[in-house]
Amino acid sequence: MRRGARGRGGVPRVGRRQLRHRSRTRRRRRLPGERGELVTALPVRPLDPAGTVAAPGARLGAIGRVGNVRWTICGLLFAASTINYIDRQVLGILAPDLQRLIGWNELQYGYIVSAFQAAYAIGFMFAGRLMDRLGTRRGYAIAVGLWSFAAMSAGLATSALTFAVARFALGLGESGNFPAAIKTTAEWFPKRERAFATGIFNSGTNIGAVIAPLTVPWIALTLGWRWAFVLTGAIGFIWVAVWLKTYAPAARHPKLSERERQHILSDREPPESPVTWRPLFGYRQTWAVMVGKFMTDPIWWFYLFWLPKFLHDNYGLTLATVGLPLVTIYVLSDVGSIFGGWLSSRLITSGWSVNAARKTAMLTCALLVTPIALVSRARSLREAVALIGLAAAAHQGWSANMFTLASDMFPRGAIGSVVGIAGMSGAIGGMLIATAIGLLLQLTGSYFSVFLMAASSYLFALLFIHLLAPALAQADLAKPVAAGFNRPAGPPEGGGHFQ
Repeated sequence: MRRGARGRGGVPRVGRRQLRHRSRTRRRRRLPGERGELVTALPVRPLDPAGTVAAPGARLGAIGRVGNVRWTICGLLFAASTINYIDRQVLGILAPDLQRLIGWNELQYGYIVSAFQAAYAIGFMFAGRLMDRLGTRRGYAIAVGLWSFAAMSAGLATSALTFAVARFALGLGESGNFPAAIKTTAEWFPKRERAFATGIFNSGTNIGAVIAPLTVPWIALTLGWRWAFVLTGAIGFIWVAVWLKTYAPAARHPKLSERERQHILSDREPPESPVTWRPLFGYRQTWAVMVGKFMTDPIWWFYLFWLPKFLHDNYGLTLATVGLPLVTIYVLSDVGSIFGGWLSSRLITSGWSVNAARKTAMLTCALLVTPIALVSRARSLREAVALIGLAAAAHQGWSANMFTLASDMFPRGAIGSVVGIAGMSGAIGGMLIATAIGLLLQLTGSYFSVFLMAASSYLFALLFIHLLAPALAQADLAKPVAAGFNRPAGPPEGGGHFQ
């Protein structure tokens, strides 16, 4: 052995290089399964659906996806909204030709549109209460069945009066769509996903508005205009059958995993009894949603019922050629609907407050509407379609957040009623504007003032919403009505800024 290899007492010496190697070897942590033993679970405490550390017993259940049954339900809401707008859009597409065939003037057409709006306003009041009382499964089926029958009956109309009657019945049924969809969203999605889910089902309105100009002209030119009402109206009965077979409340849906159920319930408020609409008028939060709908819904109604006539009057488009411009406009609005819901949801997940996220998204949409003031001066059809498409997209992005405000500020038991009140307010605004537009066009033949109003309505609406609900504070329904109304609807802390 080499000299110096042993230390005192005959103990072998360890070189510095060996010592460093042994030190590194001892420090390395043995991995699970390294010696061939069975590994049943990783020694990591996962997050539960609410974002907190889960209990040890929840480890295995936390591995894997949350599930997607709630998105299947959202798909049914999307389909209902699509059918809703197909049936609603048929009259607007056929209006230039029906005006010639039936013989109504601009003012009479305004009255026909107003009949729909009046029924929509009345129906919205009862639709919200119907959904709260009967539940979304039965209530939604009744609403879709009623409007489908009314849509088909328009094929029997022979005058402006009979068209008005058919459209009145259609408005009663269609008023149930959004209260039911919003209530379903509140039942099936945690708060952080509701705006995005609302944006998805609300985009169905644009898909319906896209499908209608692609199919209605072809049906009318091939089979006659009456069949356009009958065939599109019949689709709703198919949806009712699928809905009744598929839907069940989240608490007892047979295909819902426990992990997804806990995800849905992660920020659920305690169960609430249904709230009647009358006491809700005592809360500033109710008025905030009402004013927002009253000032902006009529703009969308104008797009639905007058755009085909505007394109016909200003650019000479016919039933055979109006489809592509309308499809372009509503495809853009579909993108806007999803973007508006995604934007506020993204801001919330990034740490923004609900108040700041919702109002920032709505302000963005309001600003994007303003260029439509120039559309009556557009030099080409392409320019006009681009301006209207941008405004329609911004409206739908606004609308996705507008609907979500009800679930932000009210408990589940009141959501259907609040959405019903807000929808009634929007329908009243639409009824008044429809009559005014018909009279204005009858007298002047110019759309300039209508588009100017559309450009400014959203900014004023957001201003009033912020004044009435500066922090989007939760309404305390346990307090007396007078106290709830006189006390500002927030902010409980931090002032009235977007925070």
